Amino acid sequence: MDASTSGTPTVQYHNIPDQPITTIVAAPVSAFLRQVRHCFGDSSPGEFPLAANPSIVLHVLTACNLDPQDLAKLEATCSFFRQPANFAPDYELSISELAALDMCQRRAIFKPMTDEERQSLKQRCGGSWKLVLRFLLAGEACCRREKSQAIAGPGHSIAVTSTGAVYSFGSNSSGQLGNGNTEEDWRPQQIRSLQGIRIIQAAAGAGRTMLISDAGRVYAFGKDSFGEAEYGVQGTKLVTTPQPVESLKDIFVVQAAIGNFFTAVLSREGRVYTFSWGKDSKLGHKTEPNDVEPQPLLGALENIPVVQIAAGYCYLLCLACQPSGMSVYSVGCGLGGKLGHGSRTDEKYPRLIEQIQLLNLQPMVVAAGAWHAAVVGRDGRVCTWGWGRYGCLGHGNEECESVPKVVEALSNVKAVHVATGDYTTFVVSDDGDVYSFGCGESASLGHNTAAEGQGNRHANVLSPELVMSLKQLNERVVQISLTNSIYWNAHTFALTESGKLYAFGAGDKGQLGIELANNQTERGNPERVDIDLN
Repeated sequence: MDASTSGTPTVQYHNIPDQPITTIVAAPVSAFLRQVRHCFGDSSPGEFPLAANPSIVLHVLTACNLDPQDLAKLEATCSFFRQPANFAPDYELSISELAALDMCQRRAIFKPMTDEERQSLKQRCGGSWKLVLRFLLAGEACCRREKSQAIAGPGHSIAVTSTGAVYSFGSNSSGQLGNGNTEEDWRPQQIRSLQGIRIIQAAAGAGRTMLISDAGRVYAFGKDSFGEAEYGVQGTKLVTTPQPVESLKDIFVVQAAIGNFFTAVLSREGRVYTFSWGKDSKLGHKTEPNDVEPQPLLGALENIPVVQIAAGYCYLLCLACQPSGMSVYSVGCGLGGKLGHGSRTDEKYPRLIEQIQLLNLQPMVVAAGAWHAAVVGRDGRVCTWGWGRYGCLGHGNEECESVPKVVEALSNVKAVHVATGDYTTFVVSDDGDVYSFGCGESASLGHNTAAEGQGNRHANVLSPELVMSLKQLNERVVQISLTNSIYWNAHTFALTESGKLYAFGAGDKGQLGIELANNQTERGNPERVDIDLN
């Protein structure tokens, strides 16, 4: 009789110790219970018995120490036991380590790695395939890697489909649309020169765009200089079609972030590199303002893998993955308290934001606005800090916060995503609802529910409010992107689970991807952009 119906307490398997495969092979098993598993493909001897009870599978999943939501997405490790494995024998691996390695091999950025590169990543992550798996999953979750995405850049926009095609629209004075010209265009146009190249990530700054392929190559176009201020000394050459960044050809890049005085990239091993921050060495390395050679970020993160980077106005946030859990580091300009260390002093090298650890937040995603920052924890809490102008921190006032503070008004919301702009913040909940707060300029908060031209859609919002104009679409929102530049009017994108893209806010340069009437410069209500990102 089944234990669940007999009244017998359910057996717990959480404390079963890892067992080397050699131990399992040696264990006697009754013939009628024995199931042969050719776990090493064509290698020999390569078989070990599995228990009829699925507890062994439960042990594998539990030992991986993954969140239940992550486990559901993995479609159960049971599939591992149904087919030959794709690696040579390793009799020292426990079953949970073996299962974690099998799941690592299904990740896109892990597949092309050599054995030497894989072992190096394993040691960098803490010496365990389970920790490598957590590192890979964390990067996929916070960056929408290899999924559709929309980027609301300063004056222009980029949209990437789930198959890796790229569309651009909006301002194009520097060739930042990548279509071979400098003509402004509100109509989303596919970048034809990228056909045959699958793009998995995009970043947009003032007058420039960077795209990252599934092979780790970086393509850039627009202004030809990486590190200058948005309205400082510019490069003399305009690049109007995507060109590979030769200085990055030996680095497998998975993410890029464009700040106001620098550009940062993240390698698949979790190393951070930056282009320029001027000769005052604010990032721990001395470079010229227009240095186009990537420099490794020195200090505390040299031996700690990073899964996400976020760039604001002259500062950088790094979401790091350590054996003890996730953490956030910041470096750069501390004006307004945006580094989160309880002061306004600059940091030359990355420094751990200790308050996030004290709050036991277990960060999942970080966002760097121009002057303020935000983080979402695994439990759905949202913390904000920095310059609180216009209410962008969501604490009901305009006060600055020099350390991360929980947004109490969202205590009944489980957040999964956060996006920040100049003085604006958006939060997406696990059920697809969207909340926004901060500066209402350009109608980019989405709180205009009246007809166009009516109501105060430019009002500032000091505490999080549900964006009813998105709720009424009856679409589950999975990503928000908004302009993060102090020199441009803001616009906002909302991407839904079904691949529909909605835009609102400033559209004076065509950055909404929507044709406006002659007397219009913005849209207060979300409007569908004519692209299917799925």
